[in-house]
Amino acid sequence: DDVDRAYFAVFDGHGGVDAANYSATHLHVNVGLHEEIVKNPAVALKCSFQKTDEMFLFKAKRENLRSGTTGVSALIVGNKLHIAWLGDSQVMLVQQAKAVTLMEPHKPERE
Repeated sequence: DDVDRAYFAVFDGHGGVDAANYSATHLHVNVGLHEEIVKNPAVALKCSFQKTDEMFLFKAKRENLRSGTTGVSALIVGNKLHIAWLGDSQVMLVQQAKAVTLMEPHKPERE
């Protein structure tokens, strides 16, 4: 279609790099192929995080992998910014030299 899109992501592996590498390889593909990517990018991101997790869990069980990852992604669609994250990774937006809060980070003391 004629909509400009950009995707960025960072994964922070825990207990090894397998989950982070898997997510970096597959999450953007799942987002791009999701049926809601055009109408509802937020849903596409959420569902794609879940699908990628399920895919890696299947692989981890089959290959006895023990790693995990946090992840954060930004999807820019036209002039809209969509953020999705899992774990304690964070996104910071700076606008006119001031930080704009985009998310409440995951912390142990949060409910």
